[in-house]
Amino acid sequence: MKVSGFTFIRNGIMLGFPFVESIRSVLPICDEFIVNVGVCEDETLQAVHEIDSGKVRIVESSWNDRIKTKGYVYGQQKMIAQFNCTGDWAFYIEGDEVVHEEDLGKIRDAMERYLDDDEVEALLFEYLHFYGNADTVLHSPGWYRNAPRIIKNSVRSYAPDGLFWLVLEKNKIGRYPKAAPTGATMYHYGWVRSQAQMNLKSRQVQRYWNKEHQEVIYAEIDPRILKEFKGTHPKAVQEWLPPSEGLFRADPSHRLTSREKKHRFLLKLEKWLGMDLSKKHYTLVRHGL
Repeated sequence: MKVSGFTFIRNGIMLGFPFVESIRSVLPICDEFIVNVGVCEDETLQAVHEIDSGKVRIVESSWNDRIKTKGYVYGQQKMIAQFNCTGDWAFYIEGDEVVHEEDLGKIRDAMERYLDDDEVEALLFEYLHFYGNADTVLHSPGWYRNAPRIIKNSVRSYAPDGLFWLVLEKNKIGRYPKAAPTGATMYHYGWVRSQAQMNLKSRQVQRYWNKEHQEVIYAEIDPRILKEFKGTHPKAVQEWLPPSEGLFRADPSHRLTSREKKHRFLLKLEKWLGMDLSKKHYTLVRHGL
């Protein structure tokens, strides 16, 4: 079994991505790792070159700034990296996601178990979305709780906007991949970067969705979805993380948006029904190892 890891990144240092830590966290179980680096205004390319591993292969690309619909350029850049993968499995990890070293064995075991299972096309991770600091996680159906990050390289797949995969069975019809859980957790640190870096990222990113930047204020959030994190962070990212601060404090005068009111209602439904009502970009076909 051969495993290819891959990602894409542009201006990662400027925008506060722990992309080096992200790559390092999965290198032990990858036979190769493809990094698609866009033309940068910072030292991102140099930082990738300085990763001390013969497994890393760099592809340099230019972004098509003329495409400003639904983040399609992100899908292009993701697929440039994926199309360079030569393994049986393609393990995608975003520049603000990190895998815990304690989960590497679980991930490897899942890939071995389902390698020859034709019903399984992709593998799932549970998600921890950190918010405001490294001591706070989000619990809300408005934030996906599970997502596929590994897909078989033999599957005819593509990412229409970079956020998820579609599998093509017919030329013009796509469906979500059929997936099994790894039992592993993905640690998502995108909302741990400084508020200034988040707003800089938003200014650069929103244009690819044909949207206007709206100022991000971390404290403007529903306090009921903030939970204190009691676990341990992956070793790969610990030096990058800000000092411990305890539970992030939302603005007590924050007025709930219509979206937040909807998610509060869905949280109640989840409790009553015992169901996960968060968005799922996959079809579950196996229930665990």
